[in-house]
Amino acid sequence: MENFQEHQRYQRAKERVDELKKFYNNLFSYFVVIGFLAGLNYYTNEWRNPWFLWAAFGWGIGLAFHAIKAYRINPVFDKDWEEQRIQKYMEEEQETQQRWE
Repeated sequence: MENFQEHQRYQRAKERVDELKKFYNNLFSYFVVIGFLAGLNYYTNEWRNPWFLWAAFGWGIGLAFHAIKAYRINPVFDKDWEEQRIQKYMEEEQETQQRWE
């Protein structure tokens, strides 16, 4: 039993690291691509029409939501919240089955 719990803790920690790694990769891609688009924008019209800001803003919104999920700022995205809900629904189902038996 203890080995199983240790394995579960390891799996949760691994999932958390994977979430953070995906966020950092997304953040790195954001800076590279937006930097490239800003350079292209400057090269084509010297920022008289800064169209790259639309891409930066749109992707930035998605990046903000990704950060909220990765850093678990919102409890709805939290794995502990999911686990609690799963346990609650499993217990409710078990109680319902016991009443019918």
